[in-house]
Amino acid sequence: MNVLIWHVHGSWLTAFVQGPHTCLVPVLPGRGPDGLGRARTWDWPASVREVAPGELRGHDIDVMVLQRPHELGLAEEWSGRRPGRDVPAVYVEHNSPHGTPEGTRHPLADRDDIPIVHVTHFNRLMWDNGRAPTAVIEHGVIDPGALWTGTEPRAAVVVNEPLRRGRTTGTDLLERFAGTAALDVFGMGTEGLAAHLGLPRDRCRTRDLPQAELHRAMARCRLYLHPVRWTSLGLSLLEAMFLGMPVVALATTEVAEAVPPGAGVVSNRLDVLEEAVRGFLKDEEHARRTGERARTAARARYGVNRFLDDWEHLMRDEVTR
Repeated sequence: MNVLIWHVHGSWLTAFVQGPHTCLVPVLPGRGPDGLGRARTWDWPASVREVAPGELRGHDIDVMVLQRPHELGLAEEWSGRRPGRDVPAVYVEHNSPHGTPEGTRHPLADRDDIPIVHVTHFNRLMWDNGRAPTAVIEHGVIDPGALWTGTEPRAAVVVNEPLRRGRTTGTDLLERFAGTAALDVFGMGTEGLAAHLGLPRDRCRTRDLPQAELHRAMARCRLYLHPVRWTSLGLSLLEAMFLGMPVVALATTEVAEAVPPGAGVVSNRLDVLEEAVRGFLKDEEHARRTGERARTAARARYGVNRFLDDWEHLMRDEVTR
């Protein structure tokens, strides 16, 4: 099949493009948000083809995989075909709703011709999906290997733009956690975080690394800390589990489902989380055993083969419907 899909979330799309289909990825001069083209920092197969908007009308498209509301208009304008009417389409909802559950009507809630595919069961529950058909296809992660060494008695945190996103990603909690463990905070837009929190640099180191380097740097830390209050289930949390890292996380959104008992400590009590951090720092063998259970759980639930199978069945159903 030929699948029209925009490059929006690099980590998620890296798993998606491992499937057997040709992915047509729009590209624009300057590679802005609506035309990023192929990834520069992830390894994508040759089946991912860059296509300029003016070329789409001449391409066969079997299914459109949309991820942002305005892509419905772009898809029709650029391809000359209406998503869900002229060509089968599905809409991937990556995010938890920003508002309250009673006031979070999905942009596609009034359509019944384009299924909304949520990445977590929590997200499907919180969005008002209206009359749109819905499905859940949980994340798939390409296994980076059991890289954890835990040689550095520090806690790894992965978050993009923590200063802008603030309480959403638990940035305000990092000062408190830094009193228990020195932090390595990875991600885009982390510059100046230590100064913002009033922390010495050795208590809050920040780095923005390519994916391959990121995993090895994370794996040198004793544990993974996930202080996020309200986003969809972070792929970095799942990647940490695949690495074999013990995790300490707030019990918010889908985290309690993703981290089973024995794979880490999940709670909304900060004192419980701080005690868990101290325990992993003190007892390296305890951290190793917990990380092994985390890796086993993540591989069983979030393997890329299951993810690709789920997508294959869903897209085939839409194409033949």
